[in-house]
Amino acid sequence: MRLLSVLITICCLTQSWALHSSEAGIVDWHKPLVGVPLYSTLSTAPAFHRISEADGRTHSVVLTATASNVLAALDPVDGTIAWRHIFEANEHVIAYKQHGNVVATVSGSGGATLRLLDATTGHLLVERCFHKLEAGRLFEPETLGTALAFDNEENGDTYVLSNAHILRRTNAKTGEVVWGWSAPDQASLVAYSRLIATSSTVYVVGLAKSFTSYTLHVSAVSAKTGEFITSIDVPSSITNGLTDFFVLASNKHPQVKPRVMWLEGGAIKSFPLTPELKETPMMIKGAEYQKIVDVGFSEHGQFVAIKEDGAGRVIRLGEDGVKVIWEFAESATSKQYTESIYSGGLDKDGWPYIARVYWSHISKKASAHILAAHLADGKGLVTGFTLPFQTSDHGVITHVAVDIANPEEFKVLARLFLTTSTGAVQLWQQNELQWSREEGLAEIKVAELVELPEKQVVTAHAGEDEPVGERLVRQLSDARDFPQYALNFARRFVTGSYASVSSSVAPSANASEPLARDEFGFRKVIIAVTARSKIYGIDSANGEVLWSRVFGLGWAAEVGGHIIPVKIFVTRTVNDGGAPEVVLVTQRKASNSLVDTVIFHVNPLTGEDVRDPTFPRDGLLQGLDVIAGPLVETYMLQLGPSNVVALLDEFVQVHLYPNTDEIRDAFVKALPSIYLPLRTGAPRHRQLTGHQISPKPEFTGKHVAQPTWTLSLPPSEDILAIIPRPREPIASLGKVLGNRTTLYKYLNPHLSAVVAGSSVSCSLYLIDSAKGTVLYHVVLPSTDGACDIKVVLAENWLVYQYYDGDMGGVDQAKSYRIVSVELYEGSGVDDKTRSSDLSSLSNKSTAITTFEETFVLPRAISTIVSTATTHGITMKDIIVASENHQIQSFPRRFLDPRRPKRKPTNEELEEWLIQYDPILPDDPKRVLSHTYQVVGTKHIVTSPALLESTSLVFAYGQDLFFTRVAPSNTFDVLSEDFNKAQLVLTIAGLALAIVIAKPMVRRKRLREKWYDQ
Repeated sequence: MRLLSVLITICCLTQSWALHSSEAGIVDWHKPLVGVPLYSTLSTAPAFHRISEADGRTHSVVLTATASNVLAALDPVDGTIAWRHIFEANEHVIAYKQHGNVVATVSGSGGATLRLLDATTGHLLVERCFHKLEAGRLFEPETLGTALAFDNEENGDTYVLSNAHILRRTNAKTGEVVWGWSAPDQASLVAYSRLIATSSTVYVVGLAKSFTSYTLHVSAVSAKTGEFITSIDVPSSITNGLTDFFVLASNKHPQVKPRVMWLEGGAIKSFPLTPELKETPMMIKGAEYQKIVDVGFSEHGQFVAIKEDGAGRVIRLGEDGVKVIWEFAESATSKQYTESIYSGGLDKDGWPYIARVYWSHISKKASAHILAAHLADGKGLVTGFTLPFQTSDHGVITHVAVDIANPEEFKVLARLFLTTSTGAVQLWQQNELQWSREEGLAEIKVAELVELPEKQVVTAHAGEDEPVGERLVRQLSDARDFPQYALNFARRFVTGSYASVSSSVAPSANASEPLARDEFGFRKVIIAVTARSKIYGIDSANGEVLWSRVFGLGWAAEVGGHIIPVKIFVTRTVNDGGAPEVVLVTQRKASNSLVDTVIFHVNPLTGEDVRDPTFPRDGLLQGLDVIAGPLVETYMLQLGPSNVVALLDEFVQVHLYPNTDEIRDAFVKALPSIYLPLRTGAPRHRQLTGHQISPKPEFTGKHVAQPTWTLSLPPSEDILAIIPRPREPIASLGKVLGNRTTLYKYLNPHLSAVVAGSSVSCSLYLIDSAKGTVLYHVVLPSTDGACDIKVVLAENWLVYQYYDGDMGGVDQAKSYRIVSVELYEGSGVDDKTRSSDLSSLSNKSTAITTFEETFVLPRAISTIVSTATTHGITMKDIIVASENHQIQSFPRRFLDPRRPKRKPTNEELEEWLIQYDPILPDDPKRVLSHTYQVVGTKHIVTSPALLESTSLVFAYGQDLFFTRVAPSNTFDVLSEDFNKAQLVLTIAGLALAIVIAKPMVRRKRLREKWYDQ
């Protein structure tokens, strides 16, 4: 008995197809991303940084903080990730600053933590926590009240301004605080946000709020001891406290006093900074200005001022004071150009350059002008070039970082690092694109896998009206390859060199054939839609982008706005005939606060608009406005052979897409079987209300959903998610037990899981959405005041995960729990109620038997999903994304709630049940991502392959990851080591023996007949 139990356990551990090291990178791929750069403030925006090596050579990296809470360095040569530092979700990166081979960064509310990183490798050198996250002051934006500066001496100590009033000097090697200074009585009155250090004094500059504007306040602190020297309120009136003031110094002229620059009433003013703070403000005369632009040269003495007409002037702090040194030609506001973007960059000798980049509506190209103020004997030199930037593919340019080379006196070469509105980052060397990264893919909101057509389907053939002569020529041309095909077939038949389930399905590098699926259906198109108004078609074979389209805004293009993806549906597959189609449901939020519901109908193979295939492929993808208002919910209904998208507006009116007479008739016939559970009620008074659609349209011509039942929730609970049981093939209606009895699965098509929660607790309900009956309910603890439950519902199986922070006894501990619940029909075994076909009004629809068991997970997870196969024969696995950046699978046998808590009996062993163990094994062989660090996974999508044994897995979030898994092993394919040649030789030998023996047997029988006579 014990031996049999051990053998069954071993079989369970090895039954699922595990990934071998030789298959890593072949059957799967991993695309690491850094995220979309944060460019709204200089403290987080992309910037080139030159690193000195031991042999005197230098190389550059592009540093940036991103919206994915990552600080990263990109190699400007090929765009690869040199390194990335990932911050905790509740500890946002606020600012970074580079100095030599060190990058300093502060993160957390109010600048809670300082970290020093190696600029080449990203390795953590120093980490110092100044205060707890909850003690940080909250500002809007979050970067306000925090600043970084480095000491000018060789030790390179770091000055950190945190919580808008505390200044510290930290040791560059140990991270120890050398000294600290806190504004004694200004914390509530003044918010410091700028910092500049000299060899003797550190100046902190902030704003004090007055009735209609802000007033500058400056404090001087000793750089050596941290002793407070003095402070002053500078007479000023600043309108925009975020952008209208900054500090300026000149490292080329260290004897020049640093200054505070600000914009006041159209004039630019400055205040020299001395330890005594006894200077008087000065004003730059000559023009009126609308804004000043800090181009990142606060230590290099240059900035850009924009005049009232939009023209850009460069102003420099030098030995002769603050003066205008250049005005960019034709930079004034014009309908022919977009607003200019100004950015600063350095060459290897540390000389500053300022770039102006803009888009021309006439030439349909971007232009760049580079000013070198120190060249041409100090008179200044401007060079320029145009970039064939494609706005239809990448949106508009939102930020530019510059790197400069000056190989000759009058020759300036520029590298531009562009960030676009769709999340793409590009590096241009002069007018040539070097590389591009689609970092917008780190913000995917919805995704779906679409099956590809067979190869012969996508091959072009002539129509029926093809002339006889042309058809004959075409057929003869096709027949040229038959001898080679026959030879290859014979070779494959003899050697067994057919396609393998462990081989790559990626196309060859020079492949130009149309998209087609492989023999096993492993290759599909991943349709991914991001929060940056862009849709992608990604090849699941290698992760390469096949096509991409930028969404048009329709009428909102005149006022601005953005597209919010809601759901994506595959409305037609290749099995339905013709090309597949997907429908994307979105909400368009215009800048004037109007919200509309827009549908995009796309061919997933090409990205073309299905509604208008003749529209130019290089234009914006325009949608169809279906609801003049917000969307409440949307579903895909299967009405006969057609899949239809149904949308509910704020008046619960039903809108159909497509909306034809045939579809409307089919919709009316299907109404008795359509039940819609919806959130209703105001916050803190939420209800779950079931609806059925009226058979007759209202006066508006639309069908309206009418409430049929209501489930009231506790006042503190809000509905967080409604998860319907997915429509998927089910191969078995029951489970045969070891004693030959049967448990029949509860397969109610109207089953839904509802997650509700408050700051105190969470609730999970299983309801019959046809009549609102609660079939299962459990109350769970919340985590840090939030309800964080991960739920998956498949067939009759419910699995959910939560964190239990209570310690109810000496034998209990805080842990992550996963609960497995199975629902069966009737009161027990052999009680069959046909739940899948039963009327929703029958009392038997709520007669169920529940099995439930709790297990302990080794670590937290961010998402959970079950595998999916073509016919539902294969046993399901649970796929999770864990907190240690891994994608891992757990077999259903481990999560079987009927696992006995004693030694299994013979009958239980026949069911492959193993003894209950509360702790799920953390088997590294079941880590699908093996050595990949799949960071920030938020969702996992599974899709069936043509092979029943195999499920495709696509994980997305910060990174992208794709693989395939066989929960019950690849039972429908011969193994890799199957000796087909031996089989062929055996069959051939038997055939030869038959040929030789047949005449011998015939002669023997003939002789026997003669003797018998």
